[in-house]
Amino acid sequence: MGRHSLPDAHAPEERGGTSPRRRRRTVAVAVAVATLLVLAVATGTGVAVNSGLLSFSESCEDSAVRLLAASPGIAPAVRDIAEQALADEVRSDGHCLDVEVVARDSYKVADTLASQVVTAALTSDKVRLGAADPARSATGLLALTSIGGSSAQQGGDSDTRVAETAKVLAERMSDSDAQVLETLARSDAGAEDGNPRRNQAVLISEQAAFTHNAEATGGGKLNLFYPEDGTPLLDYPYTLVDEEKLPLAQSRAALRFMTLLNDRSSRAVLSRYGFRPPSGAAEDTVVASAGGKSPQPYATSAAEPPSAKQLQEMLGMWKITVQSARLTTVVDASGSMSTLVPGRGLSRMDVTKESLIQALTQFTPDDEIGLWEFATTLDGAKDYRKVTETRRLGDPVQGGSTHREKLSAAFAGLQPVPGGATGLYDTTLASYEEARSTFVKGKFNALVILTDGSNQDDDGISRSALIDRLKELADPERPVPIIAIAVGPDADREEAAEIARVTGGDGYEVSDPAEIQAVILRAIMAAGQNGRAAQE
Repeated sequence: MGRHSLPDAHAPEERGGTSPRRRRRTVAVAVAVATLLVLAVATGTGVAVNSGLLSFSESCEDSAVRLLAASPGIAPAVRDIAEQALADEVRSDGHCLDVEVVARDSYKVADTLASQVVTAALTSDKVRLGAADPARSATGLLALTSIGGSSAQQGGDSDTRVAETAKVLAERMSDSDAQVLETLARSDAGAEDGNPRRNQAVLISEQAAFTHNAEATGGGKLNLFYPEDGTPLLDYPYTLVDEEKLPLAQSRAALRFMTLLNDRSSRAVLSRYGFRPPSGAAEDTVVASAGGKSPQPYATSAAEPPSAKQLQEMLGMWKITVQSARLTTVVDASGSMSTLVPGRGLSRMDVTKESLIQALTQFTPDDEIGLWEFATTLDGAKDYRKVTETRRLGDPVQGGSTHREKLSAAFAGLQPVPGGATGLYDTTLASYEEARSTFVKGKFNALVILTDGSNQDDDGISRSALIDRLKELADPERPVPIIAIAVGPDADREEAAEIARVTGGDGYEVSDPAEIQAVILRAIMAAGQNGRAAQE
């Protein structure tokens, strides 16, 4: 996102001398995520056709073709189209389409299937900003990702800025888009305006603002502000669930309705509900009804959509921001960590340390992180040594500093052990046993192991015995997934993955230790469901 038009962001003389305080309308500072209907039989949860919900009969009077669940934002428009189809006696294979549209949040549909900016405003004390949970809302996720992209363009320590922004958003987060709008002040009364529980601005889609303003009156209408550099378009994929199990007649009926949603009259219905056409071009009537000013300083074309990798990394960052983490980091200190990284002029250990120190900036004072190192016979007969306890980063420590500063210094002080081999198996078991015994409910507990080689301690536990023991220790009610990161060409990712998956985690591979930070975020997201289950 980059530059933004914010409410009352300009000096009075730039706005005809009007004082910002004279305007008492409820204001929505919105990442105006334009809504675009994309109808295609592809993976998605916007529109889901569910097997078992289709039936046919001989006449339109007693036909009951109950088809789909739709995202709440688009459900009213799709319901209107379905009702018109029934009135017009639209047929598939001679049978009428009587489509029942059920509004369901996309994330709920996804969960069911799985089991079977505004940066300036964010940091201002004058604006209370609300947003929907990015883990449950496409609008919230696109807004957060756009903020991240904008921050990266500004240079400097963008990761820290994004993490701080996410933390602010998390403090005023709602479960759904509809709930975000409910957090706005309900009147211009002083008590409402000053209520700290009420948001003064929210991140919403253009279509959500359009719908709100269609129902609101007077001071309850929203003002909509667009980023100058555009935002990605939301789409609503049309997906046949269990398509291979659907009888032919049901599949054909579902496809017939999909075709119906694409015709000109249906597009007109969608437009009346504030949706943009497939081109994504802004229509003046939609912008005006959504509360946008004319002209708005936004790009004429939509921003490039974020990649799957960007979304995954952002969700990983969000996970560690909104749910405090308890991580024990276990770092390989064997002699091979002194190997130079090609093209870097630094050793594997040096680059690993830099990456870990950088990753540390994305954690909050409430997160708990500790550090172990390992080689072979590092501490007497033990292959491992505890460098720092796993405790809150914000906790004070001796000398007037914090645990964060102590841990950062400990990362910086890691050194390869000359001649040291890789005592991976014994270390994994010992660190997992401790992480398991010190589990903290309500936090995302995990064990992060970084190694550049395979186990070289022939006197320790075997791989099969280790896996058997981890199976015994793993508890779904107290999950501690292992995130195993194989660093460099000598590490065995498959070995790391086999061990980690027993605990609900997984193995990852990086050719350059500088990639560790991003991998940790992705791994946390992938393993995060276990942490959420424990919290709930």
